[in-house]
Amino acid sequence: MARAGNLDFHGWLASQNSAQPNGGFGGEYSGEHGGEHDYAYVSDRQSRAVFESAKPMMRAVEAVVRTFEPVGKTKLLGGSVRVGPKQLPRVHNIVESCALTLGITTPTTYIVNNPVINASTFGTNDSAVIMIHSGLVDHLSDDELAAVIGHECGHIHNNHVTYLTALHMLTFAAGFIVQWIDIPARLFLNAWSRRAEISADRASMLCVRQADVCQRSVTKLALGSLKLYEDLNHDAFLEQYEELRQRIGRLGEVFNDHPWLPKRVLAMRVFEKSRLYRQRAGLGKGGLSMDDVDEQVHKIVKVL
Repeated sequence: MARAGNLDFHGWLASQNSAQPNGGFGGEYSGEHGGEHDYAYVSDRQSRAVFESAKPMMRAVEAVVRTFEPVGKTKLLGGSVRVGPKQLPRVHNIVESCALTLGITTPTTYIVNNPVINASTFGTNDSAVIMIHSGLVDHLSDDELAAVIGHECGHIHNNHVTYLTALHMLTFAAGFIVQWIDIPARLFLNAWSRRAEISADRASMLCVRQADVCQRSVTKLALGSLKLYEDLNHDAFLEQYEELRQRIGRLGEVFNDHPWLPKRVLAMRVFEKSRLYRQRAGLGKGGLSMDDVDEQVHKIVKVL
């Protein structure tokens, strides 16, 4: 497995750029849904439309996030390593390439000293920060890391960041306020967040254009062992989904802000069959419409 200091990012970038004569799609997938990106999961778009129709709530959420955002950034500056052209330029180049592909400003990125295999995005839609745990870099190959960064850039591309930060703050604050007050808000945001993950996974696939790599990067989150990755049977892992569906404990997912991992991989496999993805990945014409994709994905990711 590759580590941060040895990743062949220049080779990766060369392969990406050779397949992107126009330097990425930018706004190519916008317009058919009121300015939303056409790859975005319809349930994600609908949930955000509800948020945005409630202007007082929107302003309140943004105000709270902006109040605490400087605290989070100060903590990162003091205890993490900011990625840039002069600091970990290989990682910076891959972030820059993913941002270019999606048509967004290159986000500020930090490497956080944490062995947990994870990455996240916080801040506001206008000022987003990506945090990459060092453990994630140690466990993933070049392309797999690009898939994770593409996922985080997808959150920015779809204006998820303010709401993700608000959800984190509500979860963090649960121990300090009367819990029944924030439970309805957290459940609603959790439901939206699970849908937002589907959109971000699709952004990852459009950035990397290797569906198996993107799916493998998600599956590795479930295993977390460098010694066992080579023996991991992805199809057998997905068989867990059928057993999961039959257990009453599946309802506990309503308290999660991410879908169960087998669901995410299955949803990615449906998007892989879409006309939009096939054209982007150079697989030829034909494929499912996004309406058909969303209908199939809804059956996979729904909780109740």
